[in-house]
Amino acid sequence: MGTFKAIRIDKADKGTTATLTQFDEAELMDGDVTVKVEWSDLNYKDGLALTGKAPVVRRFPMIAGIDFAGTVEQSSHPAWKPGDAVICTGWGMGETHLGAYAEKARVKGDWLVGLPQGLSARDAMAIGTAGFTAMLAILALEKHGLTPGSGPVVVTGAAGGVGSVATAVLAKLGYHVIASTGRLAEADYLKSLGAAEIIDRNELSAPAKPLAKERWAGGIDSVGSNTLANLLAMTKYGGAIAACGLAAGMDLPSSVAPFILRGVCLLGIDSVMCPLPARKAAWDRLATDLDRSKLSEITHEIALDQVASLGPQILAGQVRGRTVVRIS
Repeated sequence: MGTFKAIRIDKADKGTTATLTQFDEAELMDGDVTVKVEWSDLNYKDGLALTGKAPVVRRFPMIAGIDFAGTVEQSSHPAWKPGDAVICTGWGMGETHLGAYAEKARVKGDWLVGLPQGLSARDAMAIGTAGFTAMLAILALEKHGLTPGSGPVVVTGAAGGVGSVATAVLAKLGYHVIASTGRLAEADYLKSLGAAEIIDRNELSAPAKPLAKERWAGGIDSVGSNTLANLLAMTKYGGAIAACGLAAGMDLPSSVAPFILRGVCLLGIDSVMCPLPARKAAWDRLATDLDRSKLSEITHEIALDQVASLGPQILAGQVRGRTVVRIS
């Protein structure tokens, strides 16, 4: 047993503190697989945990970070052996279970997915929970029956992590993507990912009418609140919106009108406790349907000691695309 570098969150007199420190391996939590962590990433939920802006962290001390990719060091789980390349996202890491911003992690083998062929560990974290969530939303829309021929699709928070991956994948699949963003300076970036139209998020942020002019056949929303209500009110007959975020709030000030007058469906997307078969399906699709050159375009790399300073920026909507964290 030894020590390793980790970003540790502790309770303080006022809120919490996040510090890069040495963590004792003996303090790792129970699990049947120990992984040498090589890459992690920065998600909106990580920003909440690092800043203490929301009660994401449920135990202290906590190692922050909800995603990692790395190599198995020790395993008593039948599915994994030393040397296996694995991905872990969600399952309460960085919330109730010691997380990913560390050189080592110990988790349940049932939480792990093998690194898909063709993806590097860095690629996997460039995708991370954000891209994985985007793909779960796309799979849900496809299951609902959405196709490129159904009509335009809207993506909110398009310059963020979920939105960037969703825009790139949907465009590659042949959809006419309408990208909604509060950062119109990112219009060229979004068009480079394949967005056909860019709209200002202010078009969707005012209180929604029960029904409005039909504009899209489907959409992916990471914003919530009035934005989601407007998306539903503007969805074409029989369409669907996949909801996966709450950047603007947890409320949904809507009515039943889109559901009972247009047959619109609201599809809930959870990436944290998502069952293993759906995880594997999403990662397999990401390995084939996400253009690697586009992934490179949306990705920025930082070192572990830079993570805490970026927490406030991702909450303020100042982080474009995806941020990967080099652990070792």
